[in-house]
Amino acid sequence: MIAPARLEVRERILEGTSRAICAGGVRQTSLTEIARESGCSRATIYRHFPGGRDELLDALVAFEHRRFFVRLGQAVESATTLEEVVERGLMVAHRALLELEVLQIVLREQPELLEPTLVRASQPTLQLVADFLTPYLAAHGVRDEATRAAHADYLARMVLSYMSAPGRFDLTDAEQVRDLVRCELLAGLGAHGQ
Repeated sequence: MIAPARLEVRERILEGTSRAICAGGVRQTSLTEIARESGCSRATIYRHFPGGRDELLDALVAFEHRRFFVRLGQAVESATTLEEVVERGLMVAHRALLELEVLQIVLREQPELLEPTLVRASQPTLQLVADFLTPYLAAHGVRDEATRAAHADYLARMVLSYMSAPGRFDLTDAEQVRDLVRCELLAGLGAHGQ
């Protein structure tokens, strides 16, 4: 486990990296620029990220990914029904993805930096979302534990897919999101009481 003071410096470096990338792009962001933005020396950066810039960029993608899901969880924590949590989650997540400036810049300039980190995070993210949805499925009437787990996995996969690629649905339109959730996502669950 990383000590709190060390974690604080690490986070400051990651936030400085994000600011530097937003200001100048990925290719123009040097360790010197990151040091200036984070208020740390290059030696401190290397102490926390011995792999240098590559390790730092990988850590930044993972950091923003975690931060995204923490914010998403906070945005839906007051939802009381399965429909409400999925609808709100889709709308908030879609908007947040568009607003993640640093990841948009990385995706535009050097998408190969995103892939390894996101691939490593994909299964844990899927499980995180499925675990989050499980109690809502129980309240929704899915009583059988195995069926609930299968439904949670299905819904998590669909939600993650629609967040970034909504297809014909406008995820900024509450009515379209409601239709997507009720007519496609929840309809795909089959009989609720299994």
